[in-house]
Amino acid sequence: MKVLVTGGAGYIGSVLVGKLLDESWEVHVVDNLMYKQTSLLAYASRDNFYFYYGDVRDERIFKPMIKKFDVIIPLAALVGMPACERSPHDAWSINRDAIIMLDRMRSKSQIMIFPNTNSGYGTTTGEIYCDENTPLNPISIYGRSKVEAEKSLLDSGNVVILRLATVFGYSPRMRLDLLVNDFTYRAMKDGYIIIYQPHFKRNYVHISDVCDCFLYCIENFDLMKNEVYNLGLDDANLSKEELAELIKQHIPNFVYKIAEIGEDPDKRNYIVSNEKIKKAGFTAKVSIDDGIEELRRVYSILIRIDDFCRNA
Repeated sequence: MKVLVTGGAGYIGSVLVGKLLDESWEVHVVDNLMYKQTSLLAYASRDNFYFYYGDVRDERIFKPMIKKFDVIIPLAALVGMPACERSPHDAWSINRDAIIMLDRMRSKSQIMIFPNTNSGYGTTTGEIYCDENTPLNPISIYGRSKVEAEKSLLDSGNVVILRLATVFGYSPRMRLDLLVNDFTYRAMKDGYIIIYQPHFKRNYVHISDVCDCFLYCIENFDLMKNEVYNLGLDDANLSKEELAELIKQHIPNFVYKIAEIGEDPDKRNYIVSNEKIKKAGFTAKVSIDDGIEELRRVYSILIRIDDFCRNA
């Protein structure tokens, strides 16, 4: 099996690549290393690992090699509302246009597993129980660009779409802007946090479960193809305040305060059903509690590293 992973040096890719290599598959990564990350160095000694430096929007990189892959996993993205609002041109050209380009270049027999975000539901009420049939109504450039890429791929076919919950957990290319990672880091480093809109809810999923689900989709592609699946933890439709309270159970000196004024610019507020992917045979397993404890141990090391703290 030959697998192409774009953005493979990113947060999810840095874990996924290792799992793909452990399956003895041949893994090819394209990444521009925009964060100067060294997260793939652990795989450099593996005979079935190949790295190409470059921008995923550059068709010249893919033209000579695209047809040789059995599976394409386009992880490269400008992720999150703040980053996309700061660089809207990059958001559209990476999150949508580069995906459409890869789709156009691949053959109809090549498998694609596409990671979307469940932020595409866009609801702000916190009362709608979103499943895969819930109308999409993204409220940010990030959500809109990913939703448009999803629609194009579904029209093309031979694809599985995963609408990911907010991911948490350790990666060699760590991200602190994700809510569980962020709250736990602040609890460890600062000891306190101020929470806006404490009742706003999200669904969550551990990075290991995300990567395992990619493998599951590849191995069960014929049964899952041309469908969309939410991927998250059933018991982790949590409000911000509920999340903070869970973290406090692991870090007792953590103090959180509810802001009386002000607001979070990210207005997402929803609960999500993951029943469809469970019926397809995959269930996320790593709990929020286990993830917080993992992060507590990780941050006990990282917060003592000056470079990490300056870049956090």
